[in-house]
Amino acid sequence: MTRRPDLIPSHPSVQVIERIFTLMDVLASREEALSLKEISQKTGLHPSTAHRILNDLAIGRYVDRPEPGSYRLGMRLLELGNMVKGRLSVRDTALGPMRELHKLIQQPVNLSVRQGDEIVYVERAYSERSGMQVVRAIGGHAPLHLTSVGKLFLAADDPQRVRAYATRTGLMGNTPNSLTQLPALERELQQCRQLGSARDNEELELGVRCMAAGIYDDQGKLVAGLSISAPADRLDEGWLPKLQATANSISHELGCPGK
Repeated sequence: MTRRPDLIPSHPSVQVIERIFTLMDVLASREEALSLKEISQKTGLHPSTAHRILNDLAIGRYVDRPEPGSYRLGMRLLELGNMVKGRLSVRDTALGPMRELHKLIQQPVNLSVRQGDEIVYVERAYSERSGMQVVRAIGGHAPLHLTSVGKLFLAADDPQRVRAYATRTGLMGNTPNSLTQLPALERELQQCRQLGSARDNEELELGVRCMAAGIYDDQGKLVAGLSISAPADRLDEGWLPKLQATANSISHELGCPGK
């Protein structure tokens, strides 16, 4: 059951998390580093409590210690902020072209980004007339090696990182078509690099096939993937040029050189 926004608590239910929020708000209030004494005074936390939490945050690079006993917000927050900014700008730029592509093909068009070892669906253009039940809603996720967009991201990695991914995940499969052996996956990724596109041949879900093209930012970095999903017997190869043109158009709007 979906919770009503007005019923969501305005404060964290875990005390230490509330203290983290308070500490970070205080650090954000000043550009220069703050001493532990100042932080303790402004937050009302005992110095030992503030020191313990700040040291844990420093381990994760959420807080920096430019000098002993002084603290400021860390670079990890900038990295995360840039990730969120990139996803939001990609989504805003992609939504119109995605809807136009959906009008042309009358099948679901998906926008996905990488999050660790998975892809996450951040936007979708579809209608009930597509004749296909949309199983994974916005916010859904799936392993990289089982999806067309995920393969694009793996293809952009060097071989060592792909092997590390295979070791971490075990390349678990969902269907008899899933690529669960590293040599087969490596061959597939090489084909993705050559073609500039990727496929999911009923590897995530039986009865569903997908094709994907990459979306690149102003640095030429792969930041998202655009995919078409359709019933396995209805995926039309004639859609691929349209998909690639749409992805290139979005990349161009994001400032990608050569797109």
